[in-house]
Amino acid sequence: MQYRDGYFDFYYQSEEDKLYLLVDKLDQPFIFQSSLPRGMGSNDIGLDRGQLGETRLVQFERFGNKVFLKQLNSYYRAASDNPAEQASVDEAFASSVLAGLPVVASDGNRLLVDYTEFLFSDIHQIAERLTQTNQGSYKADAKRSGIFLERSKAFPRNTELEALITFAGSKAGDHVKQVAPAPDAISVHLHHSLIALPEEGYQPRAFHPYSGYWKVEYMDYAAPIDQSMVKRFVPRHRLQKQDPGASVSEPVEPIVYYLDPGVPEPVRSALYDGAMWWNNAFEKLGYKNAFVVKPLPADADPMDVRYNVIQWVHRATRGWSYGSTVTDPRTGEILKGHVTLGSLRVRQDFLIATGLTSPYDGGANDTQTQLDMALARIRQLSAHEVGHTLGLIHNFAASANDRASVMDYPHPLVTLENDKISLKNAYTEGLGKWDLYAIEYGYGEFGDDEQDALRKLVSQAKEQGLEYIADRDARPAGGVSARGHLWDNGADPVAELKRLLAVRRVALNNLGLASIPDQAPLSSLQETLVPIYLLHRYQVEAVAKLVGGLEYEYELKGDHPKPRGLKHVGADQQRRALESLLATLSPDVLTLPADLLTLIPPRAYGDTDGRESFQGRTGLAFDPISAAEAAANHTLSLLLHPQRLNRLAMATGELNIEQMLKKLLEKSFKQPASRGVESLIRQRTDYLVFYSLMQAMQNPDLAPVARAELLTSLTGLREWLEDHQEQAQYRLIARELHWYLESGQWQPKYTPLALPPGSPI
Repeated sequence: MQYRDGYFDFYYQSEEDKLYLLVDKLDQPFIFQSSLPRGMGSNDIGLDRGQLGETRLVQFERFGNKVFLKQLNSYYRAASDNPAEQASVDEAFASSVLAGLPVVASDGNRLLVDYTEFLFSDIHQIAERLTQTNQGSYKADAKRSGIFLERSKAFPRNTELEALITFAGSKAGDHVKQVAPAPDAISVHLHHSLIALPEEGYQPRAFHPYSGYWKVEYMDYAAPIDQSMVKRFVPRHRLQKQDPGASVSEPVEPIVYYLDPGVPEPVRSALYDGAMWWNNAFEKLGYKNAFVVKPLPADADPMDVRYNVIQWVHRATRGWSYGSTVTDPRTGEILKGHVTLGSLRVRQDFLIATGLTSPYDGGANDTQTQLDMALARIRQLSAHEVGHTLGLIHNFAASANDRASVMDYPHPLVTLENDKISLKNAYTEGLGKWDLYAIEYGYGEFGDDEQDALRKLVSQAKEQGLEYIADRDARPAGGVSARGHLWDNGADPVAELKRLLAVRRVALNNLGLASIPDQAPLSSLQETLVPIYLLHRYQVEAVAKLVGGLEYEYELKGDHPKPRGLKHVGADQQRRALESLLATLSPDVLTLPADLLTLIPPRAYGDTDGRESFQGRTGLAFDPISAAEAAANHTLSLLLHPQRLNRLAMATGELNIEQMLKKLLEKSFKQPASRGVESLIRQRTDYLVFYSLMQAMQNPDLAPVARAELLTSLTGLREWLEDHQEQAQYRLIARELHWYLESGQWQPKYTPLALPPGSPI
């Protein structure tokens, strides 16, 4: 057998393709990390190269002729010196045996187990993922799986094992067919990391909801009765000064990130620059060279827990980037940061930049300005995802707070200068004030009274006007914060929407032959058109959240002399927001320039519509009315979200649901008649308003009082339609509405077209 000496020694027998693990540490906890070093390449399926699986606290236990790999229940604990008290918690909650490994040889407490079957198992739950995404029925096939010895290694404090696993199946979905050469056999790699617990000396840091960090928590059943049982820490890397008393000191061990050598230039340099922004934050804490970025060595394994890695990951379609960590579940100490950057993101930014500026004028065709914008975004993206692996969570209030953090989702801030579009301020360079504060919270040194110092630091951040809204509160569907939004700009969402629509109009008027490179098919204008026509889509989301929105912060008792509490967005601001939303439904906004439409023929032979294209109802011909339909439906789905309607139905002094519905019908059905293309767009949006109201009525989450207001509004609409039967569409709507009001049944034969993907920018 081939032998590897390390944390857990292992043997490989090539004749039978078996891997044997030497278990010499029974009943001793360690960390087990699964991962996916080679993925499927589909953003829709979500099984990416370098993806980390679950981090588990485990131990080996012997039961007769088997050794169990048991996952310990680390959430329920007793932080007590009393063994009986600890045992009472351990015995009260279930653990999970991940594998039963047959013992094939033993020498006292040294047991040789056959690890092969477990290494070939679906520890990453790939089959379940394929089922969830409707991509077919699959299971791991051991006959078509094998040990990947090249990436199976052992080191003093970690053992790394890898296998090629084939999933056999049937009824493959479209996403599988897109990426797998033979859809009935999907071969990927799975990786197991067996990691020694970190050495003593790490000090957990308490979590605060305003810290800007993820949380690691557990329930302590030994906590005093007058204290909370839930204990929370922030996740962070271990960082200490060599000379704790010095104002500036080298770290004992720097935080080193390794950059994927497969990244092409100039993107590689941009990723390096963005990641290195974090060193500035550590310098302000008195560290020298605490954060370092290096090329990944040629012989290094990106999944090896000893390497923090920034990986460049390819997919068949544009998709998300993310930062994941291997974190000690006991303490929150980050052992490994792993950044996944989607390679097609930079191309989308370049497409947006060229669509905004139309630089292909037949002359020099200089696109350096547009490339500079795309690279500026990549630097920011690199910093953002590395920030996640330092422990930081999103701050979606930063864009409204003078772009105070790289942990927001930034929309390019394009401006008009002398009626020309400028990209020079599209993305910021360097960290923001929030980022510096967050790194100080997680990595600063505060002496003996750390808790009091952290509270003061949070208070100072609030006094300085640093705002913070995390994911749940900022999402367009269900989020209620009036300050935290995704892909937006500006402290005043309504003013920014108006400004952005002006930029959009200039870009659309300039869109044409100069928007695509020489020898590109004219039909490729469709791809350039999509992000420009929908340039305002995310600012619409920000404005919609003002309607029925709330203003608040993550506040603890004692944070302020007088609690700031909760307040509703003011009535005037809500009305401004509603007016600006309804303006996006007008034909003035939704109608495309006539000369542009004459330039867009059906797809050139050899090209096909992709997921980034507008879908239409006119066959091969480009359908501008359906493009308007998708944009209008976006606004209406936000405005008539059932949770928003429920909040408006509860409103007293603010904009209420009755006023909102009245204004909606005034700005749609009751507007003066249009002509030409604008008339067609008006007809489509009117039907969408009716459809959206009906869909809201059918939503089970709609509260009775809100449903009653919608019913009143629809009844009034029927009366209005009876007096306006001159238009065929009005007769159709009147008929469908009459049937619903009489029978209570609604079975639409029409479904609005969805927007092409926009996120991630």
